[in-house]
Amino acid sequence: MKKFIGCILTLLMAFSGFSQEVFFSVNQIGFQPSDTKKAVIFSKKKISSKVHLVHLPDSSSTIRIKPKAIESGVWGNFYYYLLDFSSITETGDFILWHSDSKSSSAKFQISDQAYQGMQEYLLEFMRQQRCGYNPVLDMVCHLQDGRSFYGAMPDSTYVDASGGWHDAGDQLKYLITGSYATGHMLMAYQLFPDQFEDQVNALGQIEKNGIPDVLDEAKWGLDWLLKLHTEPDQLIHQIADDRDHRGFKIPNKDNADYGWGENSYRAAYFATGKPQGLMQYQSEATGMANLAGRSAAALALGSRIWKEFDDVFAQKCLKSAKSLYALGRENEGFQQGNSYSAPYRYNEETWNDDMEWGAAELFKATGDSSYLEQAKDYAVASSNADSWTVRDSAAHYQLYPFINLGHFSLYEVVDQEFKKTLEGYYKEGIEYTLANSKSSPFEVGIPFIWCSNNLMTSLATQLILYEKMSGDQSFQPYLLAQRDWLFGKNPWGTSMFTGIPEWGDYPIYVHTAPYVLLDLEIPGGLVDGPIFRTIHSNLLGLTLERPDDYPGRQNPFVVYHDAVGDYSTNEPTMDGTAGSIIMMSYFSQKK
Repeated sequence: MKKFIGCILTLLMAFSGFSQEVFFSVNQIGFQPSDTKKAVIFSKKKISSKVHLVHLPDSSSTIRIKPKAIESGVWGNFYYYLLDFSSITETGDFILWHSDSKSSSAKFQISDQAYQGMQEYLLEFMRQQRCGYNPVLDMVCHLQDGRSFYGAMPDSTYVDASGGWHDAGDQLKYLITGSYATGHMLMAYQLFPDQFEDQVNALGQIEKNGIPDVLDEAKWGLDWLLKLHTEPDQLIHQIADDRDHRGFKIPNKDNADYGWGENSYRAAYFATGKPQGLMQYQSEATGMANLAGRSAAALALGSRIWKEFDDVFAQKCLKSAKSLYALGRENEGFQQGNSYSAPYRYNEETWNDDMEWGAAELFKATGDSSYLEQAKDYAVASSNADSWTVRDSAAHYQLYPFINLGHFSLYEVVDQEFKKTLEGYYKEGIEYTLANSKSSPFEVGIPFIWCSNNLMTSLATQLILYEKMSGDQSFQPYLLAQRDWLFGKNPWGTSMFTGIPEWGDYPIYVHTAPYVLLDLEIPGGLVDGPIFRTIHSNLLGLTLERPDDYPGRQNPFVVYHDAVGDYSTNEPTMDGTAGSIIMMSYFSQKK
């Protein structure tokens, strides 16, 4: 059953035949008492009457808010109004109520504990994506990954590339995304070590093991990265390809056939720094420094953290990090994802940012000053040239990762002058998107390309890291606007994370096999999110197998559907979810 019912008060008071349809958009989790607290109300007709902020459960009116008209710009078709109730610090559960139309917002809370523990839901989704042993499904899959292509050995040679995570609703595995997810989780722990629980063991089963669950999940990634770097000059970058796309399937009953029968060996692609593709669609490639540098960063950071838990494993990670970084130095440039019979792939074209991050982490792990000097050189080369935040559009995953974590990693080990340079890189991107946000009723300035939610959570993370670097809190309202968009202050009034908040409107009909075949609703997964209509209308294979939940709320600018068939807006991604953990951990802190 579709989860969004609205609050009980609205259902009791609503009646048929009212003259005006009014829509509320508000963060359904809610606000901490000190937050800027804003919502948007919109309608096809002008709204003049005030809106009540209603305290639950007694339904007492706390304040009456006069809606402030907002320019609609390209969002068109509606009259938009801002509701600002930042002055309210009283805690509890609330709704916004418009008496003329007898309509209300979803329930939300004001509490200093509003976001406590939310990051654990994201880790639960990551466990669902595990390949090898999957604790959510309690099954083993893809232990025969894989058979080599483009490697130093003859094609079809067996190599052990089991483990890692399924990338999204499909069951491909990419070093492009796996390396970033691993590094991001490790940095989240480094920044917020007290925010993570210990409820599961290394296999993801419910059993405490004395290690925070975020590190258990990150180690799942580290173990895979170690496997993929088979020799000093070898690196596997992808398992499987779009031959995987044969409908929804449970991982241990994979019907894809890569030449060895169904549910058997899958292709394991080695990075070469050159274009690849077994059929007509060839990737572009100039090197492998993006993969090698990012993997080196994750392993070097992991080596420093794991000294506390397992020094032998820590040394193994450090040795591999050094080797990978050297491989990146020898092969500067980028390696992209591979496709087989479809034109879609990960189009990453950046690498200086990854080598900066790898060098910075290796300097911290070894104290070798040559790494520090190289990190600074890569930082200047990357600057904002690798960032989507100063552009109005980009190809799919062209500017990946969607935040340069190398700038933040390097910041703590450089002199004051270089610190200002790194701060400036982050600030320039923030200010560019902020300027774009002025034309949005929802205060968002990202380009709505495919996986726009990844951009949104990455921008929020950049705002958080900039604040930590500079101490400048002037962008706090902008940061909160990005957070609020993700949880309901958007045209559709929905959260972009499955199951969050549990009482709200969130994606249910997601493009994943566990939902479609097993009716599993796993919380914490970040869906791809809204996309420009101009892009959406040209994508192949999109279908709506159920009625649109938001027909009255759709606008001519961007589109979102909670529908299994809309893979472009409603497919949860592993890296998007992992890439939201710093943001979630930040807000989880008691303010």
